[in-house]
Amino acid sequence: QVQLVESGGGLAQAGGSLRLSCAASGRTFRSYAMGWFRQAAGKEREFVAAINWSGGSTYYASSVKGRFTISRDNAKNTVYLQMNSLKPEDTAVYYCAADRKPVGVAVSTERYEYDYWGQGTQVTVSS
Repeated sequence: QVQLVESGGGLAQAGGSLRLSCAASGRTFRSYAMGWFRQAAGKEREFVAAINWSGGSTYYASSVKGRFTISRDNAKNTVYLQMNSLKPEDTAVYYCAADRKPVGVAVSTERYEYDYWGQGTQVTVSS
């Protein structure tokens, strides 16, 4: 079992930056692919970014590519989402998630593939 706790959300102005963190419990964290998803009010939860177990491969939604960076520190059991050049349309609750499929399996961008979820952190971007 893995528990995930997000932090770092808040209010930012358009063009600003925020850094989200997701702290994970459990020694198996380093073998899991990790993802960030977001859900705006009245909308479906959508993929934002994902990273494989080693940090060597990353994936981004087209809407955030070039602005957001996902990274991980396996020694600290933490995954990060650096968000730059924020836009009002980035406003949402951001969730981190863990995919426990074995190392070597392709990283997924589909929310149903992820097994563990955090409680979410609110990001609000004002114009």
